[in-house]
This record gives sequence, structure tokens and C-alpha cells, in this order.
Amino acid sequence: MPSLAPSARGSALAVACAMLLAGCEKDAPAPPPEAVATGVPVAAASGAAVESEFGTPVKDRVATLGFLNKRNNITQDIVLKSGESRRIGNAIVKLATCEKTAPWEDPAETGAFVQLFVEERATTDQPLAWRKVFSGWLFRNSPSLNVVEHPIYDVWVKDCAMSFPGEEEPVASARSAAKPIGSASGAPAASAPKPTPSASASARAPSASPAE
Repeated sequence: MPSLAPSARGSALAVACAMLLAGCEKDAPAPPPEAVATGVPVAAASGAAVESEFGTPVKDRVATLGFLNKRNNITQDIVLKSGESRRIGNAIVKLATCEKTAPWEDPAETGAFVQLFVEERATTDQPLAWRKVFSGWLFRNSPSLNVVEHPIYDVWVKDCAMSFPGEEEPVASARSAAKPIGSASGAPAASAPKPTPSASASARAPSASPAE
């Protein structure tokens, strides 16, 4: 058989090494997804639309999510700020941001952009690997619009802590407006002077008559 030239042998060795490394990387379990820094929404990194910062800024909003493990039927609440994540067992829940309608908007709705990662096996003979099973908006009053479809875990929205301009009225001004005008200065109302006991007695006593 004709021997390969040195350049050909080098190319074949490089291809073999590349195939070997590819096979090793394929079998190695993927590391868990890193937590997104606080204030950097996951939705923005993934290209999805993020709501405007009307009202409470996105980085300061706090969402309360419900998390269910169907294996043991245990439900717990997860409280996350925008950009934070929480690992529960072999599941990771990430919050991009949350949003709710203003008090003057109808109908009322509360939503959150959530991502769910689960460490599981694709088949029984494969190692554990992290897989993104859900990424999108979840709505409290309309849960059927987007559903987390997983045989073990479920996530839903319970609340979004945020406020809008003009929602809170000053309590002090409301209380002062409800007080009577006379008590605003703090001085008691003036009352008529009571007659002294001597004056009352002299008024009731009969007048003295001259001696006869």
C-alpha cells in the first residue's frame, strides 16, 4: 500500500482527534445553566420582548411563583426578583421579569416571563443533562394561554409586586382633610363662663326690707 505523505498523515490525525473530542463532549453531562445576574432579564438575552419600565422598574419587581413536584405532591412558593434563579432539586426556575395591568386597566392580569430547566435523561442509557423545558410568559388569570408541559414539574404565577404612579395617596393629607376646622389648630372650643356660686346665691336671695 502506498504510504501517506506527512501532510496527509497530519490531516488524518487532526480529523481523528477532532472526532474523538466530539465524542467525549457528547457523552459528558452538560453543566447546570448559570444564574443570570440580577437586573439582566433572561427574556432580553433570549431575544423575547420585555415590557416597558412603566411603574416600578423591571429590576425591582418581585414575582411569587408556585412550584409543584408531582412525584411527592409538594407545592411551594418561590419569590424571585427580575433576573434571579432558584434551584430546587434537579430543577432550576429563572425569572426574567413580571408585569401586571394598571389599576385603571381592564381586565386585570398578572404575568411573568419564566424559564424552567430540568436535569434529566433523554433515554435510560444516557447520562443526566440539563434541558430547557419551558421559556415564555405565564399568566395568572389566563393559565391556558401558556402551560408548562412536564411530567414531573409545574410552575405558575401567583403575584407580581409592583406599583404604578398615583396608586398610593398621602395618608397624612387625607387624615387632616377629615378633621373638623375647630380642632385643626389644637385649641379647645370656647365655652360660656359659668356663674360663680356667690353670684348665683345673691341672685336667688330675697332683698332685705327696711325695719319697721
